[in-house]
Amino acid sequence: MDRWADSPVSLSERQRLVRRSIRDICEGYDRAYWRRKADDGEYPHEFVDDLAADGWMGLLIPEAYGGAGFDTPEAVVMMEEIAASGGGFSAAQAIHGGIYNSVPLVEYGSEALKTELLPKLASGEQSVQAFCLTEPNAGSDSTAIETTAEQEGDEWVVNGQKIWISRVDVSDYAVLVARTTPKEAVEKRTRGISMFLVDLDDAVEQGGLTYESIPKSASEFVHSYQVWFDDLRLPESALIGEEGAGFYQVLDGLNEERLVIAAEAIGLGELAIERGVAYANEREVFGRQIGQNQAIQHPLAEAYAHVQAAKTMVYAAADAVAAGDTEMVGAWANMAKFLAATAAFEAADAAVQTHGGFGVATEYDVERYLREARLTRLVPITQQLALNYVGETVLGLPRSY
Repeated sequence: MDRWADSPVSLSERQRLVRRSIRDICEGYDRAYWRRKADDGEYPHEFVDDLAADGWMGLLIPEAYGGAGFDTPEAVVMMEEIAASGGGFSAAQAIHGGIYNSVPLVEYGSEALKTELLPKLASGEQSVQAFCLTEPNAGSDSTAIETTAEQEGDEWVVNGQKIWISRVDVSDYAVLVARTTPKEAVEKRTRGISMFLVDLDDAVEQGGLTYESIPKSASEFVHSYQVWFDDLRLPESALIGEEGAGFYQVLDGLNEERLVIAAEAIGLGELAIERGVAYANEREVFGRQIGQNQAIQHPLAEAYAHVQAAKTMVYAAADAVAAGDTEMVGAWANMAKFLAATAAFEAADAAVQTHGGFGVATEYDVERYLREARLTRLVPITQQLALNYVGETVLGLPRSY
């Protein structure tokens, strides 16, 4: 089943190049590889190293700093292809941070920082896989973060706690978001938040950083952590961009990242449908293939239609981002994420149902796809928050939160 054969999406030459190159790498990692990684909870170092060796960790880093110099249209192709290859949403998430956490450095980092670090990130020699934003008392409301960074001489002293921070164990650096001015001392709650680059090894050696893994039921090989900062000292140069403008720096890349998450969900949906169709054609009950039964055909066909519709929205929005059409990008990004996550869950559920009792057997993989698809409805924002955005911004309804 060629997932591009009947696709309504037309790809540029650069997108086709990305698709071919990523597909070639992914073909070296079959479903058994990803199943082992999930069973063992082991990060896919081999896969990530292969991507890095071909320069794909520098997808969004400018060519002047050793990167590929690509943009959102190429990123959605790459991440969809990785998810659809057999690794699912988790495989894409294994490198997601390493690619997207470089963007704040490109956009706001000093020239000295960019010259020193970006070539190493582009080559895979070093990585910025972790983004420290979410807190126990500040999930979707980022302005409520309580982690502080106070200036003492030529250093910043950081204290606080973060939660659901992924890939800390496989990262050299983390991007940290902290309050540099108390919330009660700023005119707008969105001010007084700043962004920092943290050398994780140095932070641990100082005794200023500790972390603890969070057991979870999805994305088993992409580990998530609680993180504590205790008088962590950062050099003045660790500040990324303008002090107090970190909230806006975070917002700047959210729409593009939501589109990439949506593409990862699309790839997962395509993978689930592919497995469901294959099993429906192979499995015989009462003397005929179960795929002859409309009770099997219709859920798969309906899920396929919804995945393709969501895919059209994702790629159209990615093209709009690249063209600089900013007026509706926020709405499109949120709608794309909502539609892709919904379609992925529908596809994974149909694949599990097609497999019958084997749908919950780990050797068939579809139960993992279902758990991952459920996760896409929660991250990076919930479906309800995506709808809130559309309701308020597009439909002109009153703000609900």
